[in-house]
Amino acid sequence: MTSEQIITFLKNNPALNHSQLEKEAGLPASTLNKATKGKIVLNQKNCSLLEPILRKYGFKNQATKAQVISVVNHKGGVAKTTTTINLGKALALLGKNVLLIDMDSQGNTTQCFNQFTFDKQIIHSLLENEPLPIIHLQDNLDLVPSDIKMSEREQELIAAVSANSRLAKRINTVRENYDYILIDCPPSLGILTENALVASDSCIIPFLPEASTYHGMKKLFEIIYSIREYSNPTLTVKGILFTMVKRNGRNIESAHQLMIEKIRAEYKHFRIFDAIIENATAVRQSQLAMQDLFMYAPTASPTQQYAALAQEIVSI
Repeated sequence: MTSEQIITFLKNNPALNHSQLEKEAGLPASTLNKATKGKIVLNQKNCSLLEPILRKYGFKNQATKAQVISVVNHKGGVAKTTTTINLGKALALLGKNVLLIDMDSQGNTTQCFNQFTFDKQIIHSLLENEPLPIIHLQDNLDLVPSDIKMSEREQELIAAVSANSRLAKRINTVRENYDYILIDCPPSLGILTENALVASDSCIIPFLPEASTYHGMKKLFEIIYSIREYSNPTLTVKGILFTMVKRNGRNIESAHQLMIEKIRAEYKHFRIFDAIIENATAVRQSQLAMQDLFMYAPTASPTQQYAALAQEIVSI
């Protein structure tokens, strides 16, 4: 039983008394209140204590279906696309069936896999009620593409009925075919990012440990909480991922280390992934070569770091 499953069950059963559940499970007071509001993530011990209690009140494991995870940060240049591509590939190498959805009109996730010519893309599904145009890339790895044409029709989506829930509807038609669906969000908090968050079970926040990224975190969390309040009450933050981290030899540069420590302290109630993604030449070179890191530089440090991140994800 995971933290996400517990929160979903509690939100779907509002009559359950949180205080009574905490007492029966031997948890500190207000633990469940904080968890359902997204202030903390239930750890493995919490989940183990809660499982027999919640089963008594009707919890059953849901049918196997994909975890939908948005990779989101409205600041550009923090490795959202790099993370979507290489986490997706790492999960595929672990034998998981993975679908990548490119929600950025720049189409960088699409281009990384050398996809430039396609009749349909994600915007057609959102506006014309068409099936997701899925392209098979590699073993266990598929893609829903996008390109600059999506930006030309974004205003149509804004004006559409149920504009921010259209991606969720389309994803629900394919969830049973995948273990993970990763959504690469654009560097903005507009209608495309809203669609991604409304459709998602959780989100990963790539964080470049610099002041400009830090100052934007408050706004990002405001949007996440707003989506939880009005559109997707089960949305959680799966974790914060430090990306593009600079090193001097074996040590992280002092400015980045100070910011990492600040984030760990300030956001201690959220999961901070153990994997830290380095700023490396191999990342930029792989993008130019239009290959994922596992194909371009399988022994490079960031490749191994994304492999470690995938292991963390599947263990949650």
